[in-house]
Amino acid sequence: MGTWGIGGKESPDYSRDGESVEALRYGLELGINLIDTAEFYGAGHSEELVGKAIKGFEREELFIVSKVWPTNFGYAKAKKAARASARRLGTYIDLYLLHWPGESWRKIEETLHALEELVDGGLIRYIGVSNFDLELLRRSQDAMRKYEIVANQVKYSLSDRWPETSGLLDYMKREGIALMAYTPLEKGSLARNPCLAEIGRKYGKTPAQVALNYLIWEENVVAIPKAGRKEHVEENAGAMGWRLSREDREKARRCL
Repeated sequence: MGTWGIGGKESPDYSRDGESVEALRYGLELGINLIDTAEFYGAGHSEELVGKAIKGFEREELFIVSKVWPTNFGYAKAKKAARASARRLGTYIDLYLLHWPGESWRKIEETLHALEELVDGGLIRYIGVSNFDLELLRRSQDAMRKYEIVANQVKYSLSDRWPETSGLLDYMKREGIALMAYTPLEKGSLARNPCLAEIGRKYGKTPAQVALNYLIWEENVVAIPKAGRKEHVEENAGAMGWRLSREDREKARRCL
């Protein structure tokens, strides 16, 4: 479940806190156990809402993802940012990502090494990156001293298939790195696509469910659509537990 816009964007928004927490809890009840957030989302308020939503659930069954913003890159600042995120979440972080590449490779290296120490200390469990192209991903892998890069979160949808065309997806499959696809429904536009609706009728699925299933058809791809409302969460959950045929997957490509 994605949380960009939940709890605000660049600044906090408290107007829909109750609805947001309810939607996240509903998703957890449906068995969607991954929640993606970041210190940047709502200036930390999104993490606070995630912390409220997960109360009462078995922590070991959840997978919480957060991210450090480039202004907090660097050895000391990254550690401080991770601790602040963990406080807002009220728990450890399963996967901690570098949110964007930033401008300084030296600071990226420092940050990765700081995160390795946080893994040793138990504050985070795994390390990943976000919005890294193939070259930067390889450099990040080479920079690691002790652990591995396990995920790269990038924009990926049926109408924006650059991870496929650039070779990034194939490389990540070979390396065993998960691709986390954000904006998988293109802010709702794919949910209104009549061509995808036609494919979906064969499976009893909606256009949004077809668009999401196209992505998670690949074993190493995780789609993270926004979980702002209960009805959206329920529809997103319906993308799981079935598979498009190869023929229909190719048809879906031609829809866009």
